[in-house]
Amino acid sequence: MKPKIKQVKFEKSAFKPEDLTVPKLPEVAFLGRSNVGKSSLINAFLGQKRLARVSSTPGFTKAINFYRVDHRFWVVDLPGFGFAKVPPKMRAQWKKLIETYLSSPRLTKLLVLIFDIRREPDELDFMLIDYVKSLGRNFIVVLNKIDRAKKTDLPKLKRRYLEKLSLEESQVFLCSCKTREGLEPIKQKIWESLAE
Repeated sequence: MKPKIKQVKFEKSAFKPEDLTVPKLPEVAFLGRSNVGKSSLINAFLGQKRLARVSSTPGFTKAINFYRVDHRFWVVDLPGFGFAKVPPKMRAQWKKLIETYLSSPRLTKLLVLIFDIRREPDELDFMLIDYVKSLGRNFIVVLNKIDRAKKTDLPKLKRRYLEKLSLEESQVFLCSCKTREGLEPIKQKIWESLAE
């Protein structure tokens, strides 16, 4: 049975590593390239419409945002990376912030890594996956925006990610935040991870 979310509250933003507090609750963290639908996926999981800010401007999320869910766990929204049209100095600050979060001893139950299924994985994606694997974190890969690709192309596009990023079939989920197709298995995986 899927738990019911009663209350979601924005708690704080961390703009620099020293802003990161010691966690007292389990966490589920969402991470992805700029403009892959990360905020939309967070809102869909939490059953909210505008909690995580959705923007057409890449790089809108400039901090790590923490949302407390029913005093049971945190949803953590990490800054987008990759295509963000921001100065190199700010990109470097985000990179340090993200890596500090990922490598610190937190109660992270699951990392949700989000990709645009239409895009060819590149060196930045390889580095991210290798880094997460090296940390030994439990993670899944969500290939978003399947509504913008031909249905007949989806198996081929999924296989491209499986092979290029050396992923297991059970780690990869296809979805569209716009049509909500494929969202339920992702939600179920998140709840299972929190229960472990």
